[in-house]
Amino acid sequence: MDIHDLTRELHIRNETKIVMLVADGLGGLPLEPGGLTELETASTPNLDQLARRGILGGSIPVAPGITPGSGPGHLGLFGYDPVKYQIGRGALEATGIGFELEHGDVAARGNFCTLDGDGNIVDRRAGRIPTEESAPLARALRDAKVEGVEVFVEPVREHRFVVVFRGKGLGDQVDDTDPQATGVPPLLPTAREPASEKAAQVAKQFIEEAQQILKGQKKANGITLRGFAARPHLPTYKEVYGLRAAAIAVYPMYKGLARLVGMEIVGKAATLDEQIKVLEASWPKYDFFFLHYKYTDSTGEDGNFAAKVNKIEELDAAVPRITALGPDVLIVTGDHSTPSLLKSHSWHPVPTLLVSHCCRTDGSTAFGESHCQRGGLGQFESRYLMTLALANAGRLGKYGA
Repeated sequence: MDIHDLTRELHIRNETKIVMLVADGLGGLPLEPGGLTELETASTPNLDQLARRGILGGSIPVAPGITPGSGPGHLGLFGYDPVKYQIGRGALEATGIGFELEHGDVAARGNFCTLDGDGNIVDRRAGRIPTEESAPLARALRDAKVEGVEVFVEPVREHRFVVVFRGKGLGDQVDDTDPQATGVPPLLPTAREPASEKAAQVAKQFIEEAQQILKGQKKANGITLRGFAARPHLPTYKEVYGLRAAAIAVYPMYKGLARLVGMEIVGKAATLDEQIKVLEASWPKYDFFFLHYKYTDSTGEDGNFAAKVNKIEELDAAVPRITALGPDVLIVTGDHSTPSLLKSHSWHPVPTLLVSHCCRTDGSTAFGESHCQRGGLGQFESRYLMTLALANAGRLGKYGA
């Protein structure tokens, strides 16, 4: 019996409310040995108060030492084994903007990038080109034609877009073309198995067409493709937890992942303030709320320690509006760590805080990595966070006689 079979068997229906506040890339590292992380440096009086009322720990998104992408990181938080259930970023992005993937489609997330005269990448995100500039360029890429295959291109946000290839015989086992480095050219799409060779060739032709369309652009004169993926099949939150679940996110990828596990995407918030307003307005209708905050991750990837501290403080300032709603269980965590020191995702356990009327407090006085290392939850795989949430909400019965 797997964990989802168990939660189906033990589920108890009640009127409790669960909020999972996910600060993307929350975990960090000190800039100097013995120093403070971004979370520990930030002034977080509201989160610290919750730490004194709750219980802390460190969640492991996939397995010790494994650095997760955003997809596996969130799947773990939602209670799905990220090794068993693998979702490519392309499917997440496409679903997140409401594109209906059909059986056999292969989607990829596209990034506009800046290339120099030799074809080497100068900026992997084209200077984080604003959406109002990138969207027309993404729509222009619809003119790229690949014989025998339908090509759909949709703008996403800033430097991101989605491309979907529709045709017969397309596998999704294709390597990314983003080398994750500057000063080198984009990689060629390469199939990892014979069944995906056609898709790799289709992607190669699309990239060649796209390069011609973008020729002459100053910032977005190149593209890379990541996360080639077909639509996955996942059991839903309603099926495995008995929850009416809502997702409140700004970025399409996170909406996509939430939609794939059966959450309803509510509101069209573009800021944290608007997200909280959506939460307040939606409160009577749902049992579970996934609230996603992106900017702790993007500042970490930029290597901007001070900016990440600032974004954590902005999040802390919004916490009283969440607690004022009276959630029965409030979880604050991240999908992975993104230390500014590393400018990338990392394998480090993610600070995790759980507050309920029946949690066993652990004497913690602040929400930070050092307190979480000593917290009562210990270090645990994040896929068990949902069973902890359900138990603290009184939604799981006893197992066995």
